[in-house]
Amino acid sequence: MSDLSVFPITKRWPAKHPELLQLYSLPTPNGVKVSIMLEEIGLPYEVHLVDFGKDDQKTAEFLSLNPNGKIPAILDPNGPGSRPLPLFESGAILQYLAEKTGKLLPMDAARRYQTLQWLHFQMGGIGPMFGQVGFFHKFAGKDYEDKRPRDRYVDEARRLLGVMETHLAGRQWFMDDAYTIADISMLGWVRNLIGFYGAGDLVEFAQFKSVGAWLERGLARPAVQRGLNIPQRP
Repeated sequence: MSDLSVFPITKRWPAKHPELLQLYSLPTPNGVKVSIMLEEIGLPYEVHLVDFGKDDQKTAEFLSLNPNGKIPAILDPNGPGSRPLPLFESGAILQYLAEKTGKLLPMDAARRYQTLQWLHFQMGGIGPMFGQVGFFHKFAGKDYEDKRPRDRYVDEARRLLGVMETHLAGRQWFMDDAYTIADISMLGWVRNLIGFYGAGDLVEFAQFKSVGAWLERGLARPAVQRGLNIPQRP
């Protein structure tokens, strides 16, 4: 068994089951990508809550695993070559887990890259833009007198939803009838945009019928329902 005690993060978050993959996260749109993935593929893991209210993400122990100070991050005791693998960035973790288990990423080379292009679409567009809508509509930014920053991100979020709508028309999932890490990467963000951020009317979400149907299908999956609440908030 790999010795995880050499990793400083285990000093703050001790591993009760060091033989299992260790997940350090919070149920945010980025965090739930990995918990949903782990629930979908059935890979045993141990979860640790990174409490932003206590600035856990800024501690030396967490920064030793992710110098960018963001969740999620993992520590896999059974990484490549049977050596422990510390890994951060949700997109990289999704791809790693898919390749590790041979699940939710097509084996065919062309379809594999097409799946990854949608994963990168989420990482570079959906996440950052929807997050800015949340800031300017729900959080501190809502008090700014100048509404041009908010409107810029609302317009871009609406445009991105249009890209999704066009692609999903006539499809169940981003890769046709195959549910993949591309879908997992986006479900939490779209759910957050119209739910927690309360921006459904602002981005005119009702017009994106195919996106709405896709979101409903995704949220109905048992693994998604479980993953959206992992780890439990204090």
